[in-house]
Amino acid sequence: MNTKRVAVVGALGRMGATVCRAVDAAPDLDLVAAVDAGWSPEVIERSGAQVAVDFTVPEVTEGNVHALLNLGLHVVVGTTGWTNESLGRLRIHLAQIPELGVLVAPNFALGAVLAMALAAKAAPYFESAEVIELHHPDKVDAPSGTARATAAVIAQAREIAGLGSIPDATESALPGARGADVDGVRVHAVRLRGLVAHEEILLGNPGEQLSIRHDSLDRASFMPGVLLGVRKVADHPGLTVGLDHYLGLG
Repeated sequence: MNTKRVAVVGALGRMGATVCRAVDAAPDLDLVAAVDAGWSPEVIERSGAQVAVDFTVPEVTEGNVHALLNLGLHVVVGTTGWTNESLGRLRIHLAQIPELGVLVAPNFALGAVLAMALAAKAAPYFESAEVIELHHPDKVDAPSGTARATAAVIAQAREIAGLGSIPDATESALPGARGADVDGVRVHAVRLRGLVAHEEILLGNPGEQLSIRHDSLDRASFMPGVLLGVRKVADHPGLTVGLDHYLGLG
């Protein structure tokens, strides 16, 4: 069996450590490098890695990905905080090395990806839509990348359907009471000890409501998606945003 050689950047973090264990346990993958903050490109280059997985922090992930591409690696990215500008810079870099692929996914849990796809399908049929995300209090960004992506696909689906603004008669509110505005869709963030990663998508019409909820109760829930990304990223040159494209949902 030809095994794929994998490096993990951010190996000492909660997600990075879980990725290391998952890669190490997969018979078709070989964990050849596990590095953390201050990692040296020479270490990964000497390891012979073909694919790198980045689970670090928003402040460094873009620089990491560019450095890994310069080493000739495909990259799977689970770190959030990417903007249209940073993704644009990544596209420019990838245009110079068209044989390499990068997957940036706001969520690797298969259920979360399916929930997002369901929300996009349902959004044109409902007058109102809001998103609530719930995470552990150690998470450094809010709202989550998954919630932002969910709100964005809901907004896009509503725009394509020709729907107007979501109704909201609020005239006065404490700062933040109505959550963040992501393309006209309100997103609310909860941080609570005991949670891992949860999202609820609320859709409403007169007389009815549809709730789509996904709960990740353990970081192991993200590993099938991460490993899928590692196995398939070389088959998708250029930039792919969202695991849904690897699942035929995009």
